[in-house]
Formats: sequence, C-alpha cells, structure tokens
Amino acid sequence: MERDELLKDITILDFLAVDLHLYLDTHPMETEAIELYNQVVRDADKLRCKYEKMYGPLCSFRSASRDRWTWIDCPWPWDYSFNFELAGEERF
Repeated sequence: MERDELLKDITILDFLAVDLHLYLDTHPMETEAIELYNQVVRDADKLRCKYEKMYGPLCSFRSASRDRWTWIDCPWPWDYSFNFELAGEERF
C-alpha cells in the first residue's frame, strides 16, 4: 500500500470514528455501534502504526523518537506535498 493510500484510509477511518463517536453520544446503549466504533479505532490504529513504520510520524505528540527527533524528516500534515484529494474516490 502506498503512502497516499494509507493516508486516505487513515483519514476515512478517523472520520468514521468521529461520526460514530457523535452517534454514541446520543445512543450510548447501541452495542452494535459500540462494536463498530471499537473496530474502526483498532483498524485506524493499525494503519497509523504501519504508516509511521514506513514513512515516519503523523503527529509529533503521538510519535516516540529514540536516537533523534524524526518528526522533522517528512513533510508535515499542513504542507501541500503531504495532502491529497479524495474527489470521487470511495474506499470503504
């Protein structure tokens, strides 16, 4: 899976997690939605770990560094080269 594909999938799953979170705020007893939310969070975390292992950290506050500060090595999320367009694409 390429960098842009991973980023798109992470973005989609994170958006879905926020949406489910908002739904669960008003429907806290919906076990099916809770299970789906938990699965989406796990899936997003797996993809985030895969991305960071291959391409470097996505967030400075979620990324551990051992020998040196690696956050500065890649384009930052607000840099134009980091972003992509989702127009017309469905992934899930």
